[in-house]
Amino acid sequence: MRTLIDWFPTTVDRKVRIAAWVTLVVQTLIVVTGGAVRLTASGLGCPTWPTCTEDSLVNTPEMGIHGIIEFGNRLLTFLLVIVAIVTFALILRMRKQRRDLFWLTLLIGLGIPTQAVIGGISVLTQLNPYVVGLHFIVSIAMVVLSTVLVFNAYNGNGPWTCAVSGVTITFAWMMASFQFITICVGVLTTGSGPHAGDAEAPRNGLNSELLQHIHSYPAYIAVGLAAVTLFLAIRHKSAALRIAVIALLAVNAAQIMVGIAQSRMGLPELLVGLHMLLACLVTIAVTNVLLNLRKPVS
Repeated sequence: MRTLIDWFPTTVDRKVRIAAWVTLVVQTLIVVTGGAVRLTASGLGCPTWPTCTEDSLVNTPEMGIHGIIEFGNRLLTFLLVIVAIVTFALILRMRKQRRDLFWLTLLIGLGIPTQAVIGGISVLTQLNPYVVGLHFIVSIAMVVLSTVLVFNAYNGNGPWTCAVSGVTITFAWMMASFQFITICVGVLTTGSGPHAGDAEAPRNGLNSELLQHIHSYPAYIAVGLAAVTLFLAIRHKSAALRIAVIALLAVNAAQIMVGIAQSRMGLPELLVGLHMLLACLVTIAVTNVLLNLRKPVS
């Protein structure tokens, strides 16, 4: 018994860092698989919740491929739960020294049932586009928390100070704000488009073509603000921030190219799914930029 207890670390080690990375990966994976459910019109493959049908906990052969896809995505929730429990257990013995990691793992753990309930409500409301959009926003918030978890697993919890000027910080937070606006408008755009998750699912009734254009404006502004942030990071000789912003600009460039391509090609499912994955990667990169606005006090 003592040997088992001693396996759990009292300081951040390789096991904790691996668990943090796995948390980030599975939280991103659930967004991608959720997108696959919608893009294959399998959103109501299991027509009710929390069971798959009124008479069965799992999908049945009569439900075909859509039932398999939807129920498979539901099963991933259990993977998230397992990862969350293991990560929390790894942090537990160091909870007094690393309260930051303790609260992050606790919030992520509590966020998983929140995600599940909102997903269930989306099924019960026949994939109402606003509920589906809320589910995506909550998932993005979980990606943010997971990114902070990874960052903190590699950094101490001592005192920090600003790594750059107040002007740089202002531009970085403005950039992050426009990235968030881009995601929100993207949710509305998706809610008006063809990929509803089911042929009978309602749409929000907004002008999809107009929203596609509006969706791009804050994205371009965010890229411009990121470029200014990069210039300021170079000026202040902040290597960590410079690398973080370059990574963000690279992901944003890929996101913009995919966004333009999917719009011109009539929203093919593969490109829409890639666009969702890149939205997670942009979120990770933006969070990393904000975290690198500060540095440990030497």
